[in-house]
Amino acid sequence: MNRRHLPGNFVDNPEALFRKTRAKLKKRSSTHQQEASSNQEDHRNLSLEFEAMAIKLIREFSAPTTDNIRTGPAAEINGNFELKPGLINMVQSNQFCGKAHEDASAHLQHFLEICCTFTISGVPRDAILLCLFQFSLLGRAKQWFYATKEKNTTWALCSTNFLTKFFPMGKTNALCGKITSFQQQHDESVPEAWERFQDYILKCPHHGMESWLLMKTFYHGLGNSARETMEATAGGAFLSLTIPQATTLVEKMVSNQSWNEQRTQTRKKGGGMY
Repeated sequence: MNRRHLPGNFVDNPEALFRKTRAKLKKRSSTHQQEASSNQEDHRNLSLEFEAMAIKLIREFSAPTTDNIRTGPAAEINGNFELKPGLINMVQSNQFCGKAHEDASAHLQHFLEICCTFTISGVPRDAILLCLFQFSLLGRAKQWFYATKEKNTTWALCSTNFLTKFFPMGKTNALCGKITSFQQQHDESVPEAWERFQDYILKCPHHGMESWLLMKTFYHGLGNSARETMEATAGGAFLSLTIPQATTLVEKMVSNQSWNEQRTQTRKKGGGMY
């Protein structure tokens, strides 16, 4: 028969076709077996779960179990890792509860100061900080730490999320407002005013204000007498000084013994303050 007249399903090599078809059938059979095995395993697990439910008392369904207890993130470390009790005690001596009056930024500073005093050979710094940080927390703050452990996989994420939670924008705005609206009080000396102004800045290290603006804010917030004294000390051109020059001048005035003695005498007389 001429090849042109052969049927469309004609095969020159029947043996090759047989091998190819047999391989496909084996693969399909293997897939079906795997699916059947998986279904059997699922059914077995469901059966065990239903059996457990059948013998469990109704009141036990609403009772707490250890599965509901939250813990901190598990650090992936090769080998043994042990936090010394003395180190944990140091961290626990200054715990943060998450209350409104507490300073989250200051807490982190204190915690990092402790962690900078030691290293553990073979253990990543992130693992040490994450494992130890939970001991520095208490109450609401500790519950937050446990609840967000899936997000706090690195120390950078944990510390950022901690500040976002416990140093909210409203608190930042309030502290920035104290800086920008600074005014010397009527019974307050320049050293005391400077100390209070610096305290506002320390409480809000992320205020975002440039050094020149901070110095200008402090200068304009002083009373007339104090500002005139500062101008005289600067040769009549305080605002023409550079930032380092202005800072040095203010710090010298603040630490000046005669200024402090004059402040004490003025207070005894009941007069106003510089």
